Amino acid sequence: MNKKLSVVLKWLFLIVVLVCIYAPIALIIVYSFSAEKDIGGHNGFGDFTFSLYTSLFSNERIMNALVNTLVIGLLSATFATIIGTFTSVGLHYMKRGRKAVNFMSQVTVVNAEIVTAVGFFLLSIFLRDVVRIPVEKGVVWLIIAHTVITTPYVILNVSPRLNQLNPNLYEAGMDLGAGPVRSLFTVILPQLVGAMISGFALAFTLSLDDFVVTNLNKGTNGVDTISTFVYANLKRNLDPAVRALSTIIFVTVLVVLIIVNIVKNKNPDGKSPKGCLTINL
Repeated sequence: MNKKLSVVLKWLFLIVVLVCIYAPIALIIVYSFSAEKDIGGHNGFGDFTFSLYTSLFSNERIMNALVNTLVIGLLSATFATIIGTFTSVGLHYMKRGRKAVNFMSQVTVVNAEIVTAVGFFLLSIFLRDVVRIPVEKGVVWLIIAHTVITTPYVILNVSPRLNQLNPNLYEAGMDLGAGPVRSLFTVILPQLVGAMISGFALAFTLSLDDFVVTNLNKGTNGVDTISTFVYANLKRNLDPAVRALSTIIFVTVLVVLIIVNIVKNKNPDGKSPKGCLTINL
């Protein structure tokens, strides 16, 4: 009896947690198919329609914000994945100062985001007014900022995979005449593909979600991302098309996570793709 009660309580707790997490998302998805401006108004849900989705792509401000968000997210995630992966490899093979450098690379993870945002804000002023480098806040500056804040998360994804590799792989590749660079690209990196994809997905999601750093460093030239656009519109009447946009973003992130899990499940041991140099020790 106690065992059955324990199982029931576990399932009940799980259901409550899932409802609390996904109820707001489910509400957005459901009402993305309603043209009613006021949720919970006297008309209720209204008619089932795709009008919010059609109006979404005709709204120039929302589409500009969406394009900015995707460009900043994809480019910063790509740069963060490249920098984070090579940094992880460098840290892994460092003989001295590894712990100190690894600690410094993770400061951004535990640091308050507002501190990072203010830091980039002041850095842009310092570079412009003191160093005399013509720095302009906007898409390029946001890509740099997002790359910096997401790179440590890539390192956290790649480093554990590196620690699982046979420590003799790199040396064995060089012994076979591959050379340092070829050993890195044909022996080590293929083993890290799954971790790199996970790091890229996490970096992209963090960039997509960021508001504080973006809001302080977007400048005054009209550069908006989805987060800053929604915040600005909350002060006025929020465009109902944002519900459709939020649904699309959620589905996109969900698809990315599914792809990442499929890749990791297909390659759980990090085996090299066909055509890459493999070494059995």
